[in-house]
Amino acid sequence: MLGIAILAAVCLTGGALLWPRIARAEAWRATVTPLASIIGSGFLVLGPLLDHKYGAFAPAVMAALCAIAWGFGAAIRRNIARIEEGERPALDSHVETLASWALAFAYVISVAYYLNLFGSFAVNLTPWHSPTAAHVVTSAAYALILATGWLRGFSALEGMEKYAVTLKLAIIAGLLVGLAAFFVQKAGAGALIVNPVQVAPWQALTLGMGLIVTVQGFETSRYLGHSYSARRRIASMRHAQIIATAIYMAYILLAAYVFPPGEIETSETAIIDMMRVVAAILPPLLVAAALAAQFSAAVADTGGSGGLVQELTRGRIKQPAAYALLTAAGLALTWGFHVFEIIAFASRAFALYYALQSLLAARACTGTRAALFYTLAAAALAIALLGQSVEAG
Repeated sequence: MLGIAILAAVCLTGGALLWPRIARAEAWRATVTPLASIIGSGFLVLGPLLDHKYGAFAPAVMAALCAIAWGFGAAIRRNIARIEEGERPALDSHVETLASWALAFAYVISVAYYLNLFGSFAVNLTPWHSPTAAHVVTSAAYALILATGWLRGFSALEGMEKYAVTLKLAIIAGLLVGLAAFFVQKAGAGALIVNPVQVAPWQALTLGMGLIVTVQGFETSRYLGHSYSARRRIASMRHAQIIATAIYMAYILLAAYVFPPGEIETSETAIIDMMRVVAAILPPLLVAAALAAQFSAAVADTGGSGGLVQELTRGRIKQPAAYALLTAAGLALTWGFHVFEIIAFASRAFALYYALQSLLAARACTGTRAALFYTLAAAALAIALLGQSVEAG
């Protein structure tokens, strides 16, 4: 019966999101892009990781990550409004350019992060489940993206993004239904579990800093000016962050107290084994969601990085050449580092971007708001310097 309920939730959610009245609504279309970026890879790795490392305090850590992300989002929303108002001092233009370079670099690492998760999930339920096989799949995905971007552009691949987002959100709805039923069952039997924290305070702090990329993605609203007004982009980012926070908090609250320590691992695909205990139908659904989500996100960030590099170099580096550089860097990361190390690298790169955006927002404000944004800039710089990977934590 639980499997039927999960499938029903998936179908109902997918049908609702594809309903023309919703799918064609400008407010929803503007919200989907940042929402898809926020609820992406992080959803796959955060549950097992937070449960294993932080135990009963996992929901508090999740709330802190969402709160910090909201602060960075507020800074970027202020900058969208500032640019719309025509406020652009010379120094701010230089800082904005530096922030764009930081974002282009962050995209390079995030594509490696997405495609390494893609490779890991692709082989998880096959007889070839090994790190080497996952790296081979990741390398093949890089080759496909490079060939497509070099020869044809990304229009052919980007067409799948809308459907990938719908599939991912629908499967997440099914996952939450399954977890809610499992939680109620455990609570009714008096079998909820309070797991201990597995890391020292300083390690807990630096590990949390290394996870900021898992709630990143809201900044994509900043770069949709060709499609939406400043007011719409500001609203879309706010709505996406509210929805993502609600989903993340429900997910972590339902998952944090139902799995004993022996059932929680910190591998990138640990969620597959955890959800097998909840319902047999969830592992293949999660693999499908992972493959669609990671590939579409990688395509989007590859295109974004190539476009940014071409713009920032004033055309001296064309997009195809930028794609080749991204692929070379991504393959080096794939074969040289573990996926959780790549997550930490990506968190640091995005944190530098958020530090610069917070600095810009602080310069556009006075009083308490300026002090808040300067504090956020300092916090982002600390994340860029101190964020650690799971192995280090």
